[in-house]
Order: sequence, then C-alpha cells, then structure tokens
Amino acid sequence: MTALSDVIKNIILFERSGKQLYNRIFVVSAFSGVTNLLLEDKKTGAPGVYHVLANYKDFHKPLNSLISKLKQINKSYESLGLNIADADQFIEKRINDAKAYLDNLANILASGYVSKEGILQAAREILASIGESHSAYNFCNILQNMGLNATLVDLSGFHDHRSLTIDQRIKKDLQHIDFEHTICIVTGYAKGTEGIMREFDRGYSEVTFSKIADMVEPHEAIIHKEYHLCTADPQLVGIDNCFPVGFTNYDVADQLADVGMEAIHPKASKPLEINGINLRIKNTFDPEHPGTLITKEYICEHKRVEVITGTDKVMIIDIYDPSMVGNVGSDLKIMQFFAKYSISYTFKATSANSISIVIWEKDFNKKLINELEDHFEKVTVEKMAMVCLLGTNMDQPGLLAKAASALAESGIDIKSAGFALRKVNIQFLVARADFDGAIIALNKAMN
Repeated sequence: MTALSDVIKNIILFERSGKQLYNRIFVVSAFSGVTNLLLEDKKTGAPGVYHVLANYKDFHKPLNSLISKLKQINKSYESLGLNIADADQFIEKRINDAKAYLDNLANILASGYVSKEGILQAAREILASIGESHSAYNFCNILQNMGLNATLVDLSGFHDHRSLTIDQRIKKDLQHIDFEHTICIVTGYAKGTEGIMREFDRGYSEVTFSKIADMVEPHEAIIHKEYHLCTADPQLVGIDNCFPVGFTNYDVADQLADVGMEAIHPKASKPLEINGINLRIKNTFDPEHPGTLITKEYICEHKRVEVITGTDKVMIIDIYDPSMVGNVGSDLKIMQFFAKYSISYTFKATSANSISIVIWEKDFNKKLINELEDHFEKVTVEKMAMVCLLGTNMDQPGLLAKAASALAESGIDIKSAGFALRKVNIQFLVARADFDGAIIALNKAMN
C-alpha cells in the first residue's frame, strides 16, 4: 500500500479504461509499518501503543505522536492528489475517538473487576482498525480526486454499536453498492462480535478479503504483493536461479503457510478452496506478468519440485523414554501437553523410544518443557532450521536420495527428515547455520 503510485498505475489503471475500471473490490492493508506502531513490530516484537496501554502507562503521548506520523504519511501522497486537509482531519478525529474508547477501557482495567484479557483484546481491535481506515480513506480520496467513482467501505464499524458478526457487517455494508459503476476500497480490518484479531491476529486483512470473495463469488480473487511467488527465495539463490511458480494448488499453499511463507493465510484460503474460487498471486511491480494461479484441482503434468523454501525460526523438542516401546498412548499423552499450552507443530518423527516434534520458536514455552520432563525420562530442545521441497506432483523415484546427496555434497548434516504418504512436502531439519546453504544446494540440484 505504501507504493500507492505504483498501485494506481499497475493495478487500478493498467490496461483499463471506461467501464473496465469498475466492478472491482480492493481490500487494503495499512501503510507499511503503521500496524507495528499501533500494536507491536511483527518481526522484532518492539512494543507499540498497545503495550503502553497494557502496562498501565500513559498511552496518550504515543497516540499523539502517531497522529503526527500519519500526517507525514498523508503529506507524501499530496502529489497523487490526496486532499491533505481532509485526510489530516479524518485521521486526527479517528485517533481522538479511539483515545476516548481506550480511556474507558483503561479505567475499567484499572478497577480490577473485569477480565484483563478481554479488555486488552478489545484494545487491540480498536487500535488495529486505525491503520486500515487510514489507508483506505487516503486511497479512496486520491481515486475520487482523479475523477474516478470510488466508494469507501470502512468495515471497522467505529461508530456502529450494533452487535454484528464479521460476515453480517460485510453483507450490510456491501449489499446496496452498485459494483458495476464503482471501485470499492474496503478496509482489511472488519469489526465483528467474534473479534477478527482474536481469531486471526495479524492475518486479518486476507481473512476479510476471503470472506468478501466468498460472498460476491468473483471471477477471480487476486492478491497483489511486492514480489512474485517464486520457486525459491531470490535473495538467497539469486534472481537468475528462480522464477515465478506459475501454477499450484491450495494444498501446496497450505504447506507454504506452514513454514511461514504465506501466499495466503491458511484460514483465509479455506473459503476460497471450498467454494472453488481461484486465487492469483501477482507482483504489483510487474503488472504484465500473470503471476501464479492457485486452484483446488491443479496437478502439474510433469513430475517436478515447484517450490523450495523453509524457515530458520523453529525448535525441535525430542522426548525420550524407554517405556514408550509397545506402550499405546505415549504420543497422545505428549500431544495433550502441547494442546494444554496451545502449541501447534510443523513436523513430527518417531522411533521406538522417542518422539521429535518441531515447533515455531516464538511458541516455545518453558512450562511445557517442565511438564514433559516430569513425565518422561529425557527431553532435549535444540534450535533448528527446516528446508522443504514442495510440489503438486513430485513423487518420483530417487528424489529423496537426490536431495540428501545435494545436502551431503555441501557438507550439510540432516538432523531429521520426513514426508507424508502424499509427498507434497519433503522436510529436512538442519542446523540453523546451514539454512541458507541448504536452500541454495537444493535449488541447484532440482533445477
């Protein structure tokens, strides 16, 4: 969204004129870095306004500072036609209104009579909504000042106190719009009784996008990103050693999400997949390229690896106990502890007396380890990296051997490995220091 000039040129106007400009709905995220300021930095965890409030400190100062920063963002779009006076007035009023709501929440929180969790979740919802309302207003204002018929659909429900679910709010706000004669600019944040942040956290824009697509049944749903969905990370393997995937299916998209390389949030992809809505991932800065089409039924006609990816932000927990062998229920017992702490896993391997489970490092909980140590003889925890071969049709003799040989020839030790019967995802656990080298070696071997 920050590159609005390119968005307008390469998406809104690209090869379109007259009536072709309309009959489209755009679900927008906040401008770059804004949600980090409101909540916390997604990568580093650096605290935003939310954490000031959550720690019972004065959050008025960071909110006032935020107004100044958002006005600076507004100023950067003046050359595109943004009415600065209107945009500044909009965001200043919205944040001051939010400040009043948050003051009430802070007072209730300070009383000690209510659940802290519920109050803080409400605060996150209020703060999160500001970012998308800001970007959507600016985007719509610019398009209107260009002479286009654009309609702002602010799903944040900021002054609507009715008790509506997210689906009900979307339906209410879209049902009377004449899509054939307007461009709809919709906030990625949508207010609902279930709480979109509570359900989906920072992936909520794509969830709103998915819910709207499910409701209006478009010819195609398109997510515009700042890069192509590539066969490997260009920054690791080099731009000349990878290329856009082109075609894949929702199963592979889920595998990508499972290792943090989201083509789309997995909870957002399900409605599209179930209802047979095709999804296209396009590069905003390469408008002539068709991007990658994700469908429910696609199977590559040639046996090949479609994507090589992974993450270096996982940990492996190995639970060993000599009483496991032949003992029904050891795995269940372990999984009950994981469920107790709401920790999901991305990989699991077993032997007679041990079970190894890979989790995201951010989900690591020392209390889980303590409980496992109380019930099993030995628990080992190591930081790891995971590299994966993904594809819709890659079940070919020798693929595993070829991949293992490529890693061995690069001096990379495989700590663990595995794949399910369907063989859409072959996973290798390696040392974190070997992550980049493993991606490069596998990409070289498979191409």
